[in-house]
Amino acid sequence: MGVRLTILGSGSGGNAAYLECGETAILIDAGLSGRQISTRLKEIGKSVETLSGIIISHEHTDHIKGLGVIAADYGIPVYANRCTSEAIRHFRGFDGSKFNFRIFETGNSFEIGNVCVQAFPVPHDVSDPVGFLIETNDGNIGIVTDLGHAPRLVVERVRSAHVLVVESNHDVRMLMEHPYRPWSLKQRILSKHGHLSNESAAELVEQVVSAELQHLVLAHLSEECNKPELAMNVMKRKLNEIGATHIEVQHAFQDRIAKTVHIKNRVVLKTIADVIPNRI
Repeated sequence: MGVRLTILGSGSGGNAAYLECGETAILIDAGLSGRQISTRLKEIGKSVETLSGIIISHEHTDHIKGLGVIAADYGIPVYANRCTSEAIRHFRGFDGSKFNFRIFETGNSFEIGNVCVQAFPVPHDVSDPVGFLIETNDGNIGIVTDLGHAPRLVVERVRSAHVLVVESNHDVRMLMEHPYRPWSLKQRILSKHGHLSNESAAELVEQVVSAELQHLVLAHLSEECNKPELAMNVMKRKLNEIGATHIEVQHAFQDRIAKTVHIKNRVVLKTIADVIPNRI
C-alpha cells in the first residue's frame, strides 16, 4: 500500500492532514472542528477510531480546534512538546485532564507505530512551534507551515523529503492592499515570526529541491490575501527556472480535502544532476 498523505483542510480557518503508513495512521494537527475531521476522514474511507496518534505543531486555534472531540473523547494519544501541551491544557473550552499527552522534546525524534517523526523548531509567534520530518520505509514527508522565514536548520531538516508540505500563505501585494486588515496584523504576518509569502515559499523550495523530492503541496493559503493560482504560478515559475520540472505541485483547500499523495516506494536517483543537469 505504501504511504498516503491527504490534506483534510488547510488555511486560517483550520489545518489537519492524515498520514497512513501500513497500520499506522496519524493526524497532523487538528485545527478543523471534530465533526469536520470525522466527516473528511470518512470521505477517504477512514475513521477517527483507527488513528494511532495526533501530532501537534503549535497551539494556535487553527491547529488544535478539534482536539477536544477527536483526542479527548476517543482517547487518542496527542504528541506535543511541553510548552505546546501546557498551552493546550489551558485552552478555553478544553478539559486538560482528558488528554493523553505524549511529550516530545523539540529537536529530537519519536516513534509512532512504524514511522519516525523528527520535530524541529520553526520561527513563529508562539512558545515552541515545530515542523516535522516524518520518516517511513517508503519515503519522507516534510511539514513546514506557520513560519515567518526559513532558517538554515529548517532547510536542512526537510532536505531529504520526498513529499513537502510548505506554507504559501499570502501574496504580499494583496496583503498590503487589504482594506480591513490593521497595520499591526500586516506587520505580524510579514515578520520573521509570521507567515511565508508565495515568494518566500518558492525561495525555501529552491534551497531544498532534490532529485528525491517528488511531490510539493502548498498549504495554509490565505482566503483574503492570496489566490491558489497566484501561489501555484509563483512556485511553478521558480521550479521551471531551476529546472526542477520533475516535481508534482498541488495546493490544499480550506473547504475540502486535497488530492491524496501516494508514495509507493522510495525512488533514489544517483544525484540531483539526474533530473536537474545544471544544478550542481
